Amino acid sequence: MLKNYIYPVKNYIITVIFATFCSNQGPANKELKNINPKFNRVAIKVGSNVIAKSDGSLNTGRMLRIVEEIAILHKNNIEVILITSGAVAAGRSEVVPSRKTSIISSRQIWAAIGQVKLMGTYQFLFGKYGIQAGQLLATKDSFRDRMHYLNMKNCITAMLDNKVLPVVNENDAISITELMFTDNDELSGMISSMMNCGSLFILSNVDGIYTGEPGSENSQLIREIDDNSGDVSQFISMSKSGFGRGGMHTKYSIAMKTAAEGIDVYIANGTRDTIITDIIREKDVPCTRFIAADIKKTGVKKWLSHSGTFAKGIVYINRGARDALTGDKASSLLMIGVSKVEGFFKKGDIIRIFDDANNQIGIGKSEYDSEKVELYMGEKRKKPLVHYDYLLINEKN
Repeated sequence: MLKNYIYPVKNYIITVIFATFCSNQGPANKELKNINPKFNRVAIKVGSNVIAKSDGSLNTGRMLRIVEEIAILHKNNIEVILITSGAVAAGRSEVVPSRKTSIISSRQIWAAIGQVKLMGTYQFLFGKYGIQAGQLLATKDSFRDRMHYLNMKNCITAMLDNKVLPVVNENDAISITELMFTDNDELSGMISSMMNCGSLFILSNVDGIYTGEPGSENSQLIREIDDNSGDVSQFISMSKSGFGRGGMHTKYSIAMKTAAEGIDVYIANGTRDTIITDIIREKDVPCTRFIAADIKKTGVKKWLSHSGTFAKGIVYINRGARDALTGDKASSLLMIGVSKVEGFFKKGDIIRIFDDANNQIGIGKSEYDSEKVELYMGEKRKKPLVHYDYLLINEKN
């Protein structure tokens, strides 16, 4: 029994000594020359499989290496937002819930305990480099409402302006069922978009996306993906590994959506030393880069592009309304074009918009509740159901 306590303490002491040594040696003083402007502000997402050991305990040595790289970026005036997993995994190694405790409640307990350990470790490690780290815990409700969305954006902006490093994680202690993100990959895409980041790093325990199973003889790493790359998802396994909720398929989906908003995305191996700074130095390192589209959406449109999972109902529109919304001229969705309503929603909720052939053509923020839409649909002289400024039409239409 005593051995079970000695090893974690020993590893922690070694990490403390190493962190102190590194900070004294000044690795964060390394200069990054000729930095591409797309790296002026970056989001870095660290997966559980990178910073958690097989038993769920935090791999503080690996965390230190990542912190050291972020410290280098910080010293070179690159703004960093860290999105980190690991709380549930860290808590799982500390407590074995009773048999009567449900799986959901067990996860909440692990998250509550693990988040303290996770953030405490980050604060200690960043503190060795003179960096103040601040915690933000998010749920989907933080993005569902435009006001909450702007509150979070303003908070992170203020932290960056005051040289405080935002450390963001999903609030797993209260995020259950519909309140949950797919995983922190989804959260990182939303944060990157919200904060106008030039690049997003998604750090996993593999080098990127392969044409087959990583490590197999005929499998090759896909170095770049853009709009002309075809359906790369056919190569990706749907399986998940380790402690994370998401898999490579989720990473691919989020990376494609984020790149479509003008943000470069790199899926890379977070267990490789210097992987972040090597990419920023534009070295030839193994990773998969999703090339940013040459497009910049407004703040509202970016919010809407990540709001599909928040939709409360559906409105169906006739052919005339579809032609107006998908044409070259900007147009709002008018009541005269609405033919049917499904679901219950309130004014200000996000709704899906379908045509008469049952194809989704977009989403938008409703200016009416569902009862009034049913009452007024087909009428000419009512204000728009969805104003153009709060309307996002699918690009394929």
